[in-house]
Amino acid sequence: MNIGYTLMCEQTGPRELVRYAARAEQAGFTLSVISDHFNPWLDEQGHSPNAWTVLGAAAQATESMELMTYVTCPIGRYHPAVVAQQAATLGLLSEGRFTLGLGAGENLNEHVTGRGWPPVNERHELFGEALDIIDALFDGDYVNYVGHHYRVDSAKLWDVPDRRVPIAVAVSGEQSVDRLAGKADAMIAVEPLGDLVPQFHRQARGGSKARVIGQLPISWDSDAEAAIQRAHEQFRWFAGGWKVNAELPGPAGFAAASQFVRPDDVAEQIPCGDDVGAVVEALKPFAEAGFTDVALVQIGGDRQDSFLDVAEKELLPELRSRLG
Repeated sequence: MNIGYTLMCEQTGPRELVRYAARAEQAGFTLSVISDHFNPWLDEQGHSPNAWTVLGAAAQATESMELMTYVTCPIGRYHPAVVAQQAATLGLLSEGRFTLGLGAGENLNEHVTGRGWPPVNERHELFGEALDIIDALFDGDYVNYVGHHYRVDSAKLWDVPDRRVPIAVAVSGEQSVDRLAGKADAMIAVEPLGDLVPQFHRQARGGSKARVIGQLPISWDSDAEAAIQRAHEQFRWFAGGWKVNAELPGPAGFAAASQFVRPDDVAEQIPCGDDVGAVVEALKPFAEAGFTDVALVQIGGDRQDSFLDVAEKELLPELRSRLG
C-alpha cells in the first residue's frame, strides 16, 4: 500500500501548499492529493485557496510525485466541461502525473453560486451526467451532449495529454459503486469498506488493477495532549460523518454541529501523538480492505514542516516496513 500526503487547502495558504508539495516529494511521498474547497470546515482552519491554481504551481515545483484532486465536485461551482479543460491542462503541465478525483460535493462549497443545494438523488444524477461529459471531452473530439440536467454545445479540448487523465470517483456504498464504477479508472473512499472494493473491481474500467485510494487524518506531535487539542480544534467536524457533512452550509453550521464533540471523542477516531504503531493500526483496515493508496492528512497548517521531517526520517520507512 502506497502512503500519500494531503495538501489540505482548508488549513494552509497557497504559497505554503506549493512548498509543502515540493517538500513532500523530497521526503519520499510519491502521491499528493489536494482538497478542493471554497470554504474551510471550521473558522479555526482559516484558509481555502483555489486548488487548481495551487496544483498548476505544484506541478512545476515537483518532478515525479503524482498529483490528484481529492475531490473536485463537477456539479456546482464548476461546469463539467470546465473541469475537463482544467484536468487536461494539468495533465500536460504535470507530464502525465495527474489523476482527476471527482465526487458529488458538499453544500459547504457548492451553494456559493446561489443555485441552492439539490437533494442527494438529483446530485447523483448530475454527477453521472458530468462524468459522461468529462470522459467524452478527454477523447479530444467535439462533444455535443443533451442530458436531463446538462447540455454541451460543440465543445472540444484543444490541448489534451497523450496519456489520458485517469478519473477516480468517490463512492460511499453499493449503490454509488454500481452507478459510477463503469465510468471510472479508480475508486475513492474515506472509510475502509472492504466489501466495496471487489464490487468496484468487477465493474471498473481497470478491473482488478484499478486503484483504490483512501485518506487518513492524523495529528503527529511529540506532545500527545497538544496533538489531541489541535485535532479537536480543527477536525472535530470529522465526527459528523459524510452524510451529515455533505448537507451543512458553512463553517458556522459545522461549529454548531460539533459543539458537543469532546477532545477524547476526536482522539478515538484520529491517531494523535508520535506513536507509529497507532498510525499502522489505523492504516491496517485500509490494507486489509484492498486499498492501494492512503493519503495522510497532518492536522495543523503550521505543523507540516516538522511532520514532513519526521515522515522522511522515521514515519514513511517504518510504515513501509510494517505494511509492505
